[in-house]
Amino acid sequence: MRIIWSPLSVDRASEIADYIARDKPAAAEKWVNTVFSKVEHLKSSPEIGRIVPEINDIRFRELIYGNYRIIYRIEKNQISILTIRHCKQLLPLNEII
Repeated sequence: MRIIWSPLSVDRASEIADYIARDKPAAAEKWVNTVFSKVEHLKSSPEIGRIVPEINDIRFRELIYGNYRIIYRIEKNQISILTIRHCKQLLPLNEII
């Protein structure tokens, strides 16, 4: 199974890393590396994430890492990383559906 990152998910990861790097550049690098590592695990276990509660559809899942939600969709031959959001932010459904 392959992993595809949407342009929005790449932008969000970059924005979050830039924000963290303002105070702690090493922590930002560690955050990015861990996010990519967690996403790589989806290749072998795509259903490890919980179902996104706002949608309640088994294809839409999320991994929680610290205060962030890595939201993805399971498709036939791939996993699409849709967005990354802070847990306290509302999830605009137009970002993922």
